[in-house]
Amino acid sequence: MTDVDVRKLAELARIAVSDEEVVSLEDEIPQIIRFVEQVQEAHLTSAKTAARTFDKIPGTHRNVMRDDTDAHEAGAYSDELLEALPERSGDYAKVKQVIKRQ
Repeated sequence: MTDVDVRKLAELARIAVSDEEVVSLEDEIPQIIRFVEQVQEAHLTSAKTAARTFDKIPGTHRNVMRDDTDAHEAGAYSDELLEALPERSGDYAKVKQVIKRQ
């Protein structure tokens, strides 16, 4: 992926970018994507090696599931959690806005 439509990405992410930032990001984003691909490849390689090693250890198990016997009723702790919030609006946590809308 070498062609990056920075303005379209910014629109989808709902962020404003200047013309200077567009030029810079057109160079940086493909580099970031290549780096992520390298990390993913390294992870896959090490995961396959780890899986082979893990299979050779006696007494080890993978993908072991258990019954969720201690599950609590949905909403059982909602009031307690809401009361602990520094600010709230009804049944929602009230937080500082971090992204400006256009």
